[in-house]
Amino acid sequence: MSPAEALAVLAAGIGAGTINTIVGSGTLITFPVLLAIGLPPVTANVSNTLGLVSGSITGAIGYRRELGGQRPRLLRLGTVCLVGGLSGAVLLTTLPSGAFDAIVPVLIGIALVLVVLQPRLARAVQSRRDRAGTAAPTHGGPVLLIGMLLASAYGGYFGAAQGVLYLSLMGPFLDEPLQRLNGLKNVLAAVVNGIAALFFVFVAPMDWAAVALIAVGATIGGLIGARVGRRLPPMALRGLIVAVGLVAIVQLILKHS
Repeated sequence: MSPAEALAVLAAGIGAGTINTIVGSGTLITFPVLLAIGLPPVTANVSNTLGLVSGSITGAIGYRRELGGQRPRLLRLGTVCLVGGLSGAVLLTTLPSGAFDAIVPVLIGIALVLVVLQPRLARAVQSRRDRAGTAAPTHGGPVLLIGMLLASAYGGYFGAAQGVLYLSLMGPFLDEPLQRLNGLKNVLAAVVNGIAALFFVFVAPMDWAAVALIAVGATIGGLIGARVGRRLPPMALRGLIVAVGLVAIVQLILKHS
């Protein structure tokens, strides 16, 4: 890796760590850069996953205020995401490389619709509960758990727009402001990236120079993203989520067209 390539990977890591903390989809920054410097797709994918773990951790630390009182929820959802992330990592080493290519843009598109409609959906769900005289499940209920399991499997497999999927799933089922959900999303992403990376260390080829550069960049980016993201009003954050998701869809479609 030349000095110019190393600088590009480091810069991509900073960008990915920042956008992952605020929204998600940082993989769409780092993965193409790793391919551009000549890494094979699988090596680029697994090196990227390991490198981004540090950014997820610093992003979660930056959102620690928003995580207050959510420990039981984190433990339950974290366990589900741990299982899903490991399953996705296993799938990456066993399925054909293009197995998820066709469905991923559709999933992200559905997620964006849910993000846009989330306030209306949340009000409708709450209205139905009020009429039935029932309280909202503290942890979101079984539908959310199944959705998070599947989204985490996708995250362990590749992870582009994983954060968008998480926010779109949690929004209608958890009675929380968007920023608290974002803090929750950062911790769950760290869990998925961490377990997938641990699995990849033992079974897949790594480019350790790329891992180190992305890790340093993502650590810095995670801190930046937390400072910026926590100050965004809900509507601005929702708009950014949609914008990043649309870019992800376009990039994935162009990549496989």
